Amino acid sequence: MPNRRVHITALAIAAIALSLGGIGLATASSRTKHVVATRFAASLERKVLTTTKGLSLYSLSIERHGKLACTQTCLYTWHPLLIGAGAKPLGPVKLGTIKRSDGGGTQVTYHGMPLYTFSGDSAPGQTNGNGVTDVGHWHVATVPKSG
Repeated sequence: MPNRRVHITALAIAAIALSLGGIGLATASSRTKHVVATRFAASLERKVLTTTKGLSLYSLSIERHGKLACTQTCLYTWHPLLIGAGAKPLGPVKLGTIKRSDGGGTQVTYHGMPLYTFSGDSAPGQTNGNGVTDVGHWHVATVPKSG
């Protein structure tokens, strides 16, 4: 019966290898996540970036080159658009990520600008945070007419 044990062991190893291969495929596909959409904002007469649930996305004028200014109490009003570590954000435009220096995770960026939702927007299509000034100027992330 030694040959039978070898055969069963070989089958078990093959089954484990196939299941691990499947896990590898699932992990690879979960490394991308659709997190951004676009919507026409009538109040701005422009196409804007939104979450997949339709909430407008904003950027802060002074957050450039990886330096975050919206930290601590700012985060009660402005909520970073986060994605899992190592994941690649997908959407209708080219997106990137930045690791938050405050330990808050990995934040999605557009043209290098970190993206946030505004606590004053409660429904899709609202742009109540556009033009707000606190630590800088907040603006809805707009999409070029050709984009």
